[in-house]
Formats: sequence, C-alpha cells, structure tokens
Amino acid sequence: MDEKLTSKTEGKPIRCRAAVCRNPGEPLGFEEIIVAPPMPHEVRIRIICTSLCYSDITFWKMKDPPGIVPRILGHEAIGVVESVGDDVLEVTQGDTVVPTFLANCGECVDCRSKRTNLCSKFPFKVSPWMTRYENSRFSTLEGEVIYHFLSVSSFSEYTVVDIAQLTKIDSTIPPDRACLLSCGVSTGVGAAWRTANVEEGSTVAIFGLGSIGLAVAEGARLCGATRIIGVDVNPSKYEIGKKFGITEFVNAEECKNKSVSQVINEITGGGADYCFECVGMASLVEEAYASCRKGWGKTILLGVDKPGSKVSLASFDILHYGKTLRGSLFGGLKPKSDIPVLIKRYMDKELHLDDFVTHEMGFEDINKAFDLLIGGQCLRCVIWMDERVCHVTS
Repeated sequence: MDEKLTSKTEGKPIRCRAAVCRNPGEPLGFEEIIVAPPMPHEVRIRIICTSLCYSDITFWKMKDPPGIVPRILGHEAIGVVESVGDDVLEVTQGDTVVPTFLANCGECVDCRSKRTNLCSKFPFKVSPWMTRYENSRFSTLEGEVIYHFLSVSSFSEYTVVDIAQLTKIDSTIPPDRACLLSCGVSTGVGAAWRTANVEEGSTVAIFGLGSIGLAVAEGARLCGATRIIGVDVNPSKYEIGKKFGITEFVNAEECKNKSVSQVINEITGGGADYCFECVGMASLVEEAYASCRKGWGKTILLGVDKPGSKVSLASFDILHYGKTLRGSLFGGLKPKSDIPVLIKRYMDKELHLDDFVTHEMGFEDINKAFDLLIGGQCLRCVIWMDERVCHVTS
C-alpha cells in the first residue's frame, strides 16, 4: 500500500466508507464511519475484496440476540495491513492477510494439539465486540457505536482484527480467490480433509449442494473418494456439482415412497462411509446419520440450524450401529497452518477455487449480491472495495 498514506494514518482514526446494517432484513446503507487505531494484539487492515457468505444473510435477517444493530457484517475477505498495535510480531505494514472468524492463538493447549482447531484462549462466539476487549473499533461521525460481526466486519474499507484471527499469505495469489479461503470453501474442504479424514476409494454423501456442500465435494475429490453422492431438491445442482467431483445425484423430492436414507443405503449397499449435513436442519442430520454405514460410518455436521434446535437419535441405534456423529467448525482447520496449504494446492492447480466465483462486482452493488445469494443465483459473489480493479461478471 502507499507508504505515505500509512505514515499519515498510523496510530490515528481513519475515516472511510462502510455498508452498515441498521435494520434487520433491510438493504445495507453506505455510511462514513470512523475506524479507531488497533489496540495491543490487533491489526488494522485495508480490505481488498470480500465475498458474501450465507452466515451474513442469516445474521442480517436476525431480529433477536445474537442479532444486533447497527452492525458491519462480512467475514470472508482479504486485506493489506495498514498498521499494527503493540505486541504484534507476526505481520507488518503492507503484508497480505486473510481474516477468519475462528481464532488460532498458537499458545493454548488446544491450538498446540493436533486433535482440535478450537482455540480455548479465544473460544468462538458471536460477539458484537473485539476478540480481547469488550468494545468496538467502529463509530459514526457523531460517535455512535457500530458493532462488529464475528470480530471481522469486512463490509468496510478498513477494519480491525485480532492477530489471533489473521493469517499472513503470499501476496501473489489472486485476491478474489484467496478471500474464499476465509470461511466457506475452507470449511467444506477442511471438513472432508481434516474432520472426516476421507479415505481414498471411499463413498461420500453430501446433503445440500450450496457452496459449503460443493466445497465438501471438492475436498472429498482431493482426498480420493470414488463415489461422491450429492443430495438436494434442485436438480440443476447436479451439473454444477460435477465440476467439484459429484458423481451421482439424489433428488430429495423424488424418492417416491422411500426416505433419502433408504435410497442411499440401497445404492451404496449399506450406506456411505461419510455423510455431510450442509444445510442446517435437525431432521436432515438424522437422515444423514441414517445414511452412513454401520460399524464405521461418520456423519459430519456443518450446517447452522436456528438456535435451540435439537437432534433426536435412538440410543439403541447409537449403541448397536457404531456410527460417529460430530460437528466441524471451520472444517477442523487451523487457519494459520492450513490456509497456506490450501493456497499452495490452488497455485499448484489441484484445488479448484475458480468455479466457486460466479459473480464479481463493486462495493456499491453489495445489496445486489445479497439478492443474488438469497435467490440462489450464485455460489460466491466477490465484492471489490476499489471498483477500479473490479472485473464485473454476472
């Protein structure tokens, strides 16, 4: 970035534009805001581009806590370090970074363990504040507090993120591809790779072929799965899914007098080795569990259901069938070590990121991106903060 600009802004508040959610479900409004300097262990970054994830839609609609307004949404992004707070050693001005909603402090017993990616020093929560401090770095020109989202808030030209939630990456990767690894694609690929540890030659069933489900298919393909069965109510998802390794398709609305699990058990001769629930419906979790093979089948939950939803499984089945059910937050990935691996696999032309980007547009059109995603017309829409580098597609 421009060194003269950095020297002028370091340690000082920055005035910039942000797309602010003032009322749940209503179009975001562009406002001039103030972004405070970073506190110790924090980094202020200039967002290059951000992509829209369905979690943004979910919280944009939410009227009750943890929904809150005014708020700056957005959490899939890539940016450049503008300035750093005290005690930040990992990055410096001008570095390219990817923020993540999941912390990776590298110090706690969980971050040092290979068994989990869930940081215990900064456990995941949907907080309106910064990671270490119960306050915000955003305010209006009049001093009104604006809340954070997942401690990232990338729908702003500048934002402040804790160093535990930033991964330094090679600046040569195209930013409109790197930002996808900030959440959705990493979550799906990681669920197959890290959480399930899909084995070569195995059979996989994926419930829900949105971006996350397709990313699971991509991960399963990379792991060498032989059969990757997609389950959805939209038959057009099959053709899309073939790009990411889907080999077969089950239309959940055309199973006649059979359940989806009955169909999958029949066509696989006893169930899939791995099942992934990517929608966020308790009933679908139960169906996925019923679709995996007795003795060793694993069901991985990725979909986000509404608060308070419960899954009901018969204790007899749990005891006698020997299956596994587990959740996967951020695909089981440790951001600081695993995101660079995924970037290398993309640069080596192994990981297919390009097909996930169906639309690109300027910051001014962010509400159009919401409409496209809600209408099921896109996988990932990349929003460029600087329209001068925006290659608009549709």
